[in-house]
Amino acid sequence: MKILFAGSEAIPFLSTGGLGDVLGSLPSALAKADGMDVRVVLPLHKAIKEKFKNELKFVGETYVYLSWRCQYCGIFSCEREGVTYYFIDNEYYFNRDTVYGNYDDAERYGFFGKAVLDMMPIIDFYPDILHTNDWQTATSVIYLNRRYSSIKEYSHIKSIYTIHNIDYQGIYPLHIIGDVFGLDSMDDLTTVEYNGCMNLTKGAIACADQVSTVSERYANEIQTEFYSSGLHHVLNMFAGKVCGIVNGIDVNYYNPETDNAIVKKYNSADLGGKAECKRALQELSGLPVDEKIPVVSMVSRLASHKGFDLVEYILPEILSLGVQFVLLGTGEQDIEDYFRDIQARYPNQVKVFFEFNKDLSKKIYAGSDIFLMPSKSEPCGLAQMISSRYGTVPVVRETGGLYDTIKPYNKYTSEGNGFTFANYNAHEMKDAILRAVELFRDEKKWTDLVKKIMEIDFSWGVSAEKYVNLYKKLTGKC
Repeated sequence: MKILFAGSEAIPFLSTGGLGDVLGSLPSALAKADGMDVRVVLPLHKAIKEKFKNELKFVGETYVYLSWRCQYCGIFSCEREGVTYYFIDNEYYFNRDTVYGNYDDAERYGFFGKAVLDMMPIIDFYPDILHTNDWQTATSVIYLNRRYSSIKEYSHIKSIYTIHNIDYQGIYPLHIIGDVFGLDSMDDLTTVEYNGCMNLTKGAIACADQVSTVSERYANEIQTEFYSSGLHHVLNMFAGKVCGIVNGIDVNYYNPETDNAIVKKYNSADLGGKAECKRALQELSGLPVDEKIPVVSMVSRLASHKGFDLVEYILPEILSLGVQFVLLGTGEQDIEDYFRDIQARYPNQVKVFFEFNKDLSKKIYAGSDIFLMPSKSEPCGLAQMISSRYGTVPVVRETGGLYDTIKPYNKYTSEGNGFTFANYNAHEMKDAILRAVELFRDEKKWTDLVKKIMEIDFSWGVSAEKYVNLYKKLTGKC
């Protein structure tokens, strides 16, 4: 079976968040299955070209017509872990310092979405499944449905549109639909129009053969008004083709037994290295070195939907439990200002690193005892699985993928793999942290829980098998 993923980023080439992790891991996991030919196409962003130019091979070129425009499209490739990666080259659109947030993102990613289809004859690869990801690739699904499906070579292609975060929909003024995208018929307008605007995600939902998202819980949540960012009416209309498959993590990249980013390697059978990692984190953070003090950490974008209003409201009370708090992240200015202030007020308990640093994040995962994720919404979340991999017990709100991956610990039966709270409430969050701290004081039970969560299989293998079954169902190859 031939699978072509399309996305705007992928590890190791470029990543700004969870999407990059998924497109860097899921394709290689799928490639291990029998009979799977898996390929990925990305824009050739400036950062990718600068870092990987010596690995890229020129494949060919074509021209992409976008309304009245005729734009050059170069195609480069490289191979990694059994997966062929293609890169769409156009310096006008992609030779920029920023991946997102440009004034002409609609046109840039409209070009990319159409180039994904136009490159297929050049690479001689017409997939059975075109698997697109988030609004930056929505036009691939829309063009396939509205323009290309009547062409013989494209007529068999089934499309999947995966929503990684419903908040980002690709919403633009309706008047550019013809001038930028060349989608100017009444049927085209009906396909992409929503609430008086052009909504690319709405168009992709309508046109795709299957709509997936990154956890079962989130697939249900986004069909409700609270979580949908306004798209619940559309998702309910097409509910029959909406499903959820929880993400995995790269268990080779996140492996405390082999990780060179941490000061001492360890595994579930020998936790001595984790104690050294905690000591190193306390020293790095300028906090008192004391193995008896529980270290609570967060690694996150500093964004309101990540639950930081709960943390701000009650952090002094949490610190009164006798914990240390370590945070890594950057983001909204008011959140950064709060944590600068709280760090100055509690210099012996709080350390904040205002940066994005993969190696430092691993040091925090390994050196902490408790990992906090109080998100208002969380499509899947990877950090709770990564922290578990490093033996750091997650405390999460029961939403999205957090609900699907973390089950509440029962102190009587020892069932569960973390601590949870249901409502978006600061005192419920504090109670969950308190339960975790109380268990931390019981060394034997805590050690048993740490060993247990380190052995949970959060690899992509489980998720990849579900995707294979979905592909087979779509293509009738069950």
